[in-house]
Amino acid sequence: MNYLSMSGEELKEEREKLLSQFEKYKKKELKLDMSRGKPCVEQLDISEDMLKTISCNEDCFTKKGFDCRNYGLVDGLDSAKELFGEILGIAAGQIIVGGNSSLNLMYDAVTRCLLYGVVGGTGPWIKADSVKFLCPVPGYDRHFGICQSLGIEMVNVPMTKDGPDMDIVEELVKDKAVKGIWCVPKYSNPDGITYSDETVRRFANLKPASPDFRIFWDNAYCVHDLNDDGDVLLNILDECEKAKNPNLPFVFTSTSKITYPGSGVSVVGASKENIAQIKSIMQMQTIGHDKMNMLRHMKYFGSADGMKTYMKKHAEILRPKFELVLNELEKEFKDNEIAQWKSPKGGYFISFNVLSGCAKKTVQLAKDLGVVLTEAGATFPYKIDPNDTNIRIAPTFPPVSELKSAIEVLCLCTKLSCTEKLLEIS
Repeated sequence: MNYLSMSGEELKEEREKLLSQFEKYKKKELKLDMSRGKPCVEQLDISEDMLKTISCNEDCFTKKGFDCRNYGLVDGLDSAKELFGEILGIAAGQIIVGGNSSLNLMYDAVTRCLLYGVVGGTGPWIKADSVKFLCPVPGYDRHFGICQSLGIEMVNVPMTKDGPDMDIVEELVKDKAVKGIWCVPKYSNPDGITYSDETVRRFANLKPASPDFRIFWDNAYCVHDLNDDGDVLLNILDECEKAKNPNLPFVFTSTSKITYPGSGVSVVGASKENIAQIKSIMQMQTIGHDKMNMLRHMKYFGSADGMKTYMKKHAEILRPKFELVLNELEKEFKDNEIAQWKSPKGGYFISFNVLSGCAKKTVQLAKDLGVVLTEAGATFPYKIDPNDTNIRIAPTFPPVSELKSAIEVLCLCTKLSCTEKLLEIS
């Protein structure tokens, strides 16, 4: 049923049918939360054995004899650096292992730039007349939150099927006030896009007007494939080295959606010069992150291959949820032209675009039926989606039965909000 070709009378009839369905759902008094991309209970449970890897004092030592219960190793355990180095394709000496949150490392990285400047830069960013960040949209709301909390102006860059629109990026970095860009290069949040090789190479070969410019490469979903034929991302550090831009990127990841979000391990990787600067400042901030937790993770996974094998357990849990959502969207919106979406091969989200001017209304209607979605506009800086069209679907947390009800509600509310919008403009 193509809503765009309906007459005014046909739209009114359709709205009445939808309102009748809406009232039936209202009587169910649903209480479903699909607002954040959190691991579900089943995912958390599969990490339980990790908590048993350290049971006595003798288990607290590394292979080199370091006692993880004590002070030291500001940059983390060697074994952790080696494992994540293999996962990310970064030399172990160019990695720092932190606490449970890569978001924390990213916030610290931006703050360091503001207070201390960067290697080869002009000084602390905070002394500049203006500091701007490029923000691919739709994007990750917490990236935008970091900038907004620190008074950094954000500039939208539209996403394409290959990643951020690099023609626009290359033009915008001619502005000296532009100091950085946020990137989720594999299974981007929320579109699920993996940057093409050409996009990665163009990033590596950027010629920013500001020598302070940095790429904040948040590779959060580097091992989060839903199937064996997952996307492959080109190595940004290697490409920057080839382009004689070795200091350009900061690379981040964590185990937040691998083991426990509340008790994971995070990583920042960069050039030797960048890592040396970070360590020199970190030594004033901490004597070391939770090495016992790093040790638990390393004992549990053993190797990068061990982590990749483990991630197949996550895929077995998540794949049916993604398939459920995508099948429902296909069934409900295949022919009516009021919604578009992408089918990611991994990550944590599905990006759902409704008729322009309908996202906020759709999310509110769903909330009225007891289904909480990510706030409309959250995937844009300042929570302003200029077309009011994008909704981020987070299918990972709810049980399958609840997820089915939540998606049915989303589809109903999308149809209702779009029908009413079309009636307004008809």
